[in-house]
This record gives sequence, structure tokens and C-alpha cells, in this order.
Amino acid sequence: MKEIKTEDYKVVDTVKLSEKDTYEDFGASKKKLKKELKDIRKDLGDFQDTLYAHGKYGVLVCLQGMDTAGKDSLIREVFKDFNVRGVVVHSFKVPSTLEKKHDYLWRHYIDLPERGKFSVFNRTHYENVLVTKVHPEYILGENLPKVESVDDIDNDFWERRYQQINDFEKHVADNGTIIFKFFLHLSKEEQRQRLLRRIHLKRKNWKFSPGDLEERKLWDNYQECYEEALSKTSKERAPWYIIPADNKKAARVIVASIMMEALKKYKDIEEPELDDEIKANLETFKQKLEKETT
Repeated sequence: MKEIKTEDYKVVDTVKLSEKDTYEDFGASKKKLKKELKDIRKDLGDFQDTLYAHGKYGVLVCLQGMDTAGKDSLIREVFKDFNVRGVVVHSFKVPSTLEKKHDYLWRHYIDLPERGKFSVFNRTHYENVLVTKVHPEYILGENLPKVESVDDIDNDFWERRYQQINDFEKHVADNGTIIFKFFLHLSKEEQRQRLLRRIHLKRKNWKFSPGDLEERKLWDNYQECYEEALSKTSKERAPWYIIPADNKKAARVIVASIMMEALKKYKDIEEPELDDEIKANLETFKQKLEKETT
């Protein structure tokens, strides 16, 4: 299997998605990719145990992508070996009435990871510069001051929002949150095939919505919005990675590999030492337990 090079996927400049691959297999079979993921996710699970014991960092994993990009199955497979209490998944839908009474980042802020845990955002705060940019009328539902009509939502509005998101991520990163942002880059043809599978396979029918086809008509609009968002918000403290998503098994391996490589660099994350007095008496404690009778 070919080596996975993290830098190949990291956004460091202006993005043109049409120039980015949507398929990768590393010259490996499905079986080999499955084995590779199994090994990495075991290491990730072990790391989370240490992260919890250390207690000073949390990890935020942000997943974005077009419909059918494979976010749900990636979450299921990559985090399979975690302690169930060590990872929390948040799927952000249309904002609720309560959420609309706060600023657009509020619901994301309150779901940030506790120290020692991973939080996965399945769709993220970036929806507020993606779906709302394609459908600016949605912004009116936020009831913002000085925004009375779509005409009030100009380029300066979006530039401020990009800056707000960058500031939000800088703040949480400065306070101990390690941030990963993955864009699952799906081809339009692969999306078509996956939507057809939702129709053909009875067990997948529930996933299909006619609204998916309406949004598909806006594919080019979404691609442009993603290009701008990725280009303006990929920072060293919170980088974006563009993941070829047509091959789900390879995409999962890439995401897991990028996380593991980055997390290994945090040399200060280690299990705490026992108190000297407790350590000195471990043998005594062991003997007491071994002498117990049931």
C-alpha cells in the first residue's frame, strides 16, 4: 500500500476543487484498506484513553461534504474502537427555535468537546457560510439587526462571518481544543450513483428525499462556496483537509491517518504519574487484594 502523505490533503492556498482528486485507493485491495483502518483506529482509541487521563485537551473533528459523501459511515468506522464515553457525535440540522434566539455559533460552542474527549461535528458551523450562502434567504430567519432583506446580505457580511469563524476556532484552540476539519470531496457522478442506491435498495429508501435532487441542481453553487470557505478558513491551528470521498474505505483510512499523525506530535499528552506515596505502597495494596477471600 502506498504511503499516505498528510500534506497532500492539507489546504494551504486558494482551493480549486475541480483540480482535486475525488478517488484514491493507494493501490490496495478493500481487504487491505479495511485492515489498515482497523490498526489505526485501535491506536486512536488508545490515544483517547490517554487523552482522558491527561485531562487538558479535547479534540474536535469537523466533517463537511455534499449529501451522500459518507460522513455517517466514516464516523461509525473510524471511531469504532473508542470507549463509548470518549467520543460524542453532534449532527447539526436546521436550527431550532431556541437556537435561533442565539447567535449562529452558540449551538456549536456548547457542544465543544470536554477535556479528554472527542467531539465529532457531522455538518458544522460551516453550514452558516455554505447552505446559507447558497440560500441567503435562510439568514433572515436569524433575525439579525440591520438585515431586513436578502439585499442586506452583501460580500462584507460573508467576510465578517469568515472572520468570526476564524476567531471562534482560534479561541477554542488557544484553550486546549485540537481541531481537525475534513471536507469529503465527492464527484457529482458518484453522488448520482449513491442517490440511485438509496432508491434501489429498500433498506436505504428512508435516506432518500426529493429535496436531495433539488439541492443537486445547485452543485456548482455549493462547489464555489466550499472553495471560498476552505480557502479563507484553513489556518495552522485549524487546517482543512480535502479527502477524496468516492472510495469510502480509502477516505476513512486517510482521515484516521491524518488524525493519528497529528496527535502523536502532542508529546505532553501522557498518563499522569501516581502520587509518590501511592506508588511506594503499590506492592502492599496488591498483597491485600490477593489475600482477600471470596
